[in-house]
Amino acid sequence: MQSEEYQTYDLGCASALVSAGFEIASIDKTNLRKVQFKFHKEIKLEETVEKYWADKLKINARTFFDNVKMLKNRIYSE
Repeated sequence: MQSEEYQTYDLGCASALVSAGFEIASIDKTNLRKVQFKFHKEIKLEETVEKYWADKLKINARTFFDNVKMLKNRIYSE
């Protein structure tokens, strides 16, 4: 059975996905050492992830940085 979610522990990858227009389904903070970002699988999500890891994803730098800050705020808030 294939998962209906894409999951990552990588803050950079999660920030890139949000910057590319994908919505976070949830943030799992049950592991005290790291958080897991979960996204609903959508068309182009996996392609976007591949582009991120291949250093071929083009996104606005300020948008990316703003989303890093936003995700950190969500991690450290209740």
